Amino acid sequence: MFNYQKISSDLTKSLPQRTKDVIERRFGLREEPSFDFTGSVRIKRESLESIGKDYGITRERVRQIENDGIKKIRSKIKDYNYVSQAFEEKIGEFGGFKKEDIFLNSLTGKNNLNHVFFFLSATDNFFRFSENEDFHSFWTKDPNHFDYAKEVVSAFHNTLDREKKPLALQECHELVSMATDQKVASSLEISKHIHQSNDGYIGLKDWPEINPKGIKDKAYLVLKKEGKPLHFTSVAKLIDDSALPQTVHNELIKDDRFVLVGRGIYALKEWGYKPGEVKDIILEILKKSKKPLDKEEIIDRVLKQRIVKKNTVLQNLSNKKFFKRDSEGRYIINKQ
Repeated sequence: MFNYQKISSDLTKSLPQRTKDVIERRFGLREEPSFDFTGSVRIKRESLESIGKDYGITRERVRQIENDGIKKIRSKIKDYNYVSQAFEEKIGEFGGFKKEDIFLNSLTGKNNLNHVFFFLSATDNFFRFSENEDFHSFWTKDPNHFDYAKEVVSAFHNTLDREKKPLALQECHELVSMATDQKVASSLEISKHIHQSNDGYIGLKDWPEINPKGIKDKAYLVLKKEGKPLHFTSVAKLIDDSALPQTVHNELIKDDRFVLVGRGIYALKEWGYKPGEVKDIILEILKKSKKPLDKEEIIDRVLKQRIVKKNTVLQNLSNKKFFKRDSEGRYIINKQ
C-alpha cells in the first residue's frame, strides 16, 4: 500500500546518529522479521542490554535515547496522516482492535512488518498491549478495548466450562449482547485459552476437538464426527493417509476414551458403552436389572453394547461359573 521503508528512512534521517542507530536496532529496521511455529510475527528487536554494551552505557540510558527519538519522530509523523488514516480504517474493520500478527499482515507484506510496527509505535493514535499469560499482543485505538475483550473472553470461558463442548461461532456471537461479529472475533483471537477449530467451532485450547494432539485425539475426533462405532482400519483412513492402522489400533487400545465393542471395532465411552468382555456386559445387565431376564432380553441389551453374534452371547450365558437359570428358565447371576 505504501513505501514503508522510505517512510521509516524519512522519519529517522534527521535524528542524531546515535539516536538513529538505537531506533533502527530497537525496531529491527535493518532486519527482516521472522515467524514462530504458529505463524506469529517476531520482529527482530535488539535488546537494550546489547545496544548499551556497544555504546558503554546502561540499558536505562538506551531506553531514554529511544524515547527521546520517538518524541522527535512524532512531531514529523504528522506528515503521514494519510498512512495513519488508512491504518485506522483497517483496524475499524476489525472492530477497533486486532491480534498483532493478523493486524500487521493486513497492512503489508512480510518484508515490511518491522517498518509497520515502527510506524504504529511512533504514532500516538494507536496503543499496543503486550503479550501476557492470558492474551496475545494486540493493537487498538482505544485502550478500553482491553477491558471489553476480557469481558467477552470471560463470558465465553464460563459458558464453555459449563457446556463442556465446543460451540458453533454463531452460538458464540449470541452470548455477547450488543457485540459486533468483528469484536467477538478479535476478542477470541487474542485469547490464549480459547481457540477456533478448523471447522469453525470455538472451545478451550486443550480440548481435543479444538486442538488435537497426536493420533489418539484425531481418532477421537473421527469417531465423534461419524457418531457410530468404526473398525480401527476405517478410523485410520478417515484420519489421513499417513495414519498407520496398527498405530491407530495401539492408541485405541491404550486410551480409556475408546471401548472395544466388536472384533477390531471401537466406540466412544462417552456414548454409554461399557468396557469389558461380553461376560462382563451380561453381568452388568443382570446387576442393573435386579430381576431374572430371559435370553432374548439379554441378547437385545448386549447387542446395544457389543457388535457380536447372538451365539457369542449364548456361549457366555452357558458359563455356569457366572450364570444360572431360575425355575422359569430365566438367567440370574450365579453367586456361589
